[in-house]
Amino acid sequence: MEFAVESGLKTMGSGEGIRRNQALICAPLMADTVDQMVDLMHKAKSKGADIVEIRLDHLKIFNPRSDIEIMIKVCPLPTLFTYRPIWEGGQYAGDEKSRFKALQLAMELGADHIDIELKAAHEFNNFLHGNKPGKCKVIISSHNYDSTPPIEDLGNLVARIQAAGADIIKFATTALDITDVARVFQITVHSQVPIIAMVMGERGLMSRILCPKFGGYLTFGSLEAGQVSAPGQPTIEELVNLYNFRLLEPDTKVFGIIGNPVSHSKSPKLYNEAFKSVGFNGVYLHLLVDDVQKFFRTYSSMDFAGFRTYSSMDFAGFSVTIPHKEAALACCDEVDPVAKSIGAVNCVVRRPDGKLFGCNTDYVGAISSIEDGLLGSQNGSTGTGSPLAGKLFVVIGAGGAGKALAYGAKEKGARVLIANRTYDRARELADLVGGQALSLAELDNFRPEKGMILANTTSIGMHPKVNETPISKEALANYMLVLNAVYTPKITRLLREAAESGAQIVTGVDMFIGQAYEQYERFTGLPAPKEQFKKIMEN
Repeated sequence: MEFAVESGLKTMGSGEGIRRNQALICAPLMADTVDQMVDLMHKAKSKGADIVEIRLDHLKIFNPRSDIEIMIKVCPLPTLFTYRPIWEGGQYAGDEKSRFKALQLAMELGADHIDIELKAAHEFNNFLHGNKPGKCKVIISSHNYDSTPPIEDLGNLVARIQAAGADIIKFATTALDITDVARVFQITVHSQVPIIAMVMGERGLMSRILCPKFGGYLTFGSLEAGQVSAPGQPTIEELVNLYNFRLLEPDTKVFGIIGNPVSHSKSPKLYNEAFKSVGFNGVYLHLLVDDVQKFFRTYSSMDFAGFRTYSSMDFAGFSVTIPHKEAALACCDEVDPVAKSIGAVNCVVRRPDGKLFGCNTDYVGAISSIEDGLLGSQNGSTGTGSPLAGKLFVVIGAGGAGKALAYGAKEKGARVLIANRTYDRARELADLVGGQALSLAELDNFRPEKGMILANTTSIGMHPKVNETPISKEALANYMLVLNAVYTPKITRLLREAAESGAQIVTGVDMFIGQAYEQYERFTGLPAPKEQFKKIMEN
């Protein structure tokens, strides 16, 4: 569903390059004074917004007639006036008649849109006595700050908003789980009237980004990170340049990284830049998932009855990170034998028949990075075998990534030792790969030989706890190469101390890029742009 922007509107922001959809990016403007509001209007245009929402309820001093007239006159973009009362999450605490008068003035003075709440719509319609300027579109809105209701209730809500005389329907709910968003997508595609439908909070992020795919009228993008008018709002910069918002279409394939936490992940930057550079019609998102089984079940069975453009097949592939790698394996219809042996998947692809296929690229990325490091240091074997053959390979951590590295090292002929905070888990994994086990506390005193390999697969030392390290600097003198799966920061305390001790180091960025190559090829069917991946991560 695409809605053309009325020809009478002022010129929209230029955005970025090619535009494949009509969905608007609206910048919510919140300021104390009219002068500040005007400054923000010009900033919104320069950032690439198409329209601005002027939040009258945030103005500390407000003279309706003169102030609204000035703002409409000088605004370089189409306008949406909102005067949100406290009872609907806004700042306005005055009487309704004054509020209605201000919104009526905005309509008469040339506003392109005004927003009135569903709870006040009947009273506002009576106040207008049917005198509604033709140019101004009335958005009737409803906000639920507690949850996302069942689909029947959402359908009834949309019907009530439409019956109240909305030119454009708007509702915002709150995501308690990422699967709540699926219901909102289903409502959006079936709407007969232009619709703005969002799910607030980090778990609802994809409702804002995929607005053009599912036919939404507009999405909100903040001018700066943190300056949001509702929870979970991305910035205009993120919408345009990180998620390629302008390029999204109804048949755009959806990919993403499933994790908890997940907002720190650099994967969307990596994949979306690569998708854009080769013209691949896909978008890659941050997906904050609590229950991975529920996620796959929901996005494998979405009902878009009557809309052949949309299907569950559009949710086409996923990277899987902590803590879901082991649970995701059980959700797959078919699992690669290596991933089955490891007991964890980090990549899930939807096949043409709708079935989910799981594999593990963690070990490929990590092991190849380590081999490259060993060969580069001239200390590894340069024969036809792996430079890991015969080496003592110490893995810290017994989770999904630990399993992957232990399995990969064993496959290359290394002798494997697992160190973990809880010895029983270390022993369990060691038994699986025919290796030794230690508790993490014992690792400092484990120095049987020189020239060992160390791989940390835990989050120890990850931002914000950057001063933590899993092993003392003294013990690092026995290792010829140290890998850290953590990539925020790129150089952790562990890697810094390893380098100071004379070891070759392999960063989490190297491992991250290595595992991403195969995932990209599985997602797109195209060869991975390896040099581009390296360049993106360097920046």
